[in-house]
Amino acid sequence: MGRTIIDLSIAIEAGLPSDPEMMIPQIDYLDHLMGADQMTQFFPGLKKEQLPKGLGWAVEFVRLTTHSGTHLDAPFHYHPTMDGGAPAMTIDQVPLEWCFQDGVLLDFSHKQDGERIGAQDVQAELARIHYGLKPLDIVLVRTGADAAWGKPEYLIKGPGMTRESTLYLLDRGIKVVGIDAWSWDRPLPFLAQEFQRTGDSSVIWEAHFAGIQHGYCHMEKLAGLHQIPKPHGFKVACFPIKIKNASAGWTRPVAIVED
Repeated sequence: MGRTIIDLSIAIEAGLPSDPEMMIPQIDYLDHLMGADQMTQFFPGLKKEQLPKGLGWAVEFVRLTTHSGTHLDAPFHYHPTMDGGAPAMTIDQVPLEWCFQDGVLLDFSHKQDGERIGAQDVQAELARIHYGLKPLDIVLVRTGADAAWGKPEYLIKGPGMTRESTLYLLDRGIKVVGIDAWSWDRPLPFLAQEFQRTGDSSVIWEAHFAGIQHGYCHMEKLAGLHQIPKPHGFKVACFPIKIKNASAGWTRPVAIVED
């Protein structure tokens, strides 16, 4: 029996326009020549020519948000409380058992940008793949938006989940979900347009705010969900970086498929 590990993440890159400007990562690269200069400060009396080919270590300085790159949002991101008033979990409090479970892949890549993924859509897709959800399954939503990663249009690509469809999952014991788009909700410009047109504030961040009722985590900016060869019968691992009191943590999720 063989095992395939499929990378479901994007790389953190500097300067890409696939985030709002204030969130675009910045990376300063210190190469091996610069590293050699640094090492002479740590080792008094060292001359650069004493290092292998005169080269030292490489180091990067990174400025980014906890929501840059592929990341796992904690319930604290959505609201200070969850589950009827309990303090919302920060990312360092998320149970690790939530982050290594059976995976389920729901494909909504046929839907248009900004379209809703409703509870009936989720029910229909589960019926199509002949699967019944069980508590703690990790549900991955494929929209196809990851094809636009690295481009400005990424921010408006893909359909998105609603409050109703999110609660449909949470009511069945789901704690971790993920999507291959910028947001678990529909792209923000579509929500803004609807709010301006109707004045109905319930559309704003509706899928995120479902976490006030039931605490849950979701991954955003997944990629490569099309590489998973079957809609269920695989594992997902998505352990987040442990950042004290933070609303999210970077993760490198993988699908583990046994042949």
